[in-house]
Amino acid sequence: MPMTTMTTVAFHKPYGVLSRFTPDGSKWRTLAEFGLPKDAWPIGRLDADSEGLLILSSDKSLVDALLSPRREHAKTYWANVERLPTDAALAELAAGVTLDGTRTRPSRARRIEPPALPPRDPPIRFRKSVPDCWIELRIVEGRNRQVRRMTAAVGHPTLRLVRAAIGAYELGDLAPGDSRPLGPVELARLLAAPT
Repeated sequence: MPMTTMTTVAFHKPYGVLSRFTPDGSKWRTLAEFGLPKDAWPIGRLDADSEGLLILSSDKSLVDALLSPRREHAKTYWANVERLPTDAALAELAAGVTLDGTRTRPSRARRIEPPALPPRDPPIRFRKSVPDCWIELRIVEGRNRQVRRMTAAVGHPTLRLVRAAIGAYELGDLAPGDSRPLGPVELARLLAAPT
């Protein structure tokens, strides 16, 4: 019996793209437009209005390794938020906030310098009278729109959201709309805990 090879790729999902290959009747584009492997499917998702690292694979064992809540596999996000979060707001994010009546798991939250990202198309709305700030948030669960809801819960709505890493595998310089195949070394980083 011939041995089948598994396909796994990292994709930089642009803003305005669904994490699926088929349209849902909305205005959003789909993954079908990007020449991704036909046998690879998204592991998890990013909302259409979020950007960044999306893993697609034909290896079903990766689904459990990356998404099972019992594994607490970390995902790192960069969020451009309204106003400047205080240390107390960041501590609240790190300790967990209540969403839908239950507390989120502890996370890591810190202010960061604006990351080197290409401009978003369309750009976020600029408001001269409201400052903004970038924060990094590392979470180990994946509730619906969790990062956006967490930042809003502490008074800092998210303006732009980018998934920067899954495990120890980082988005790096992968351009929006581009993908790259993952070999054994990259897969090991994907499954490893970030430092």
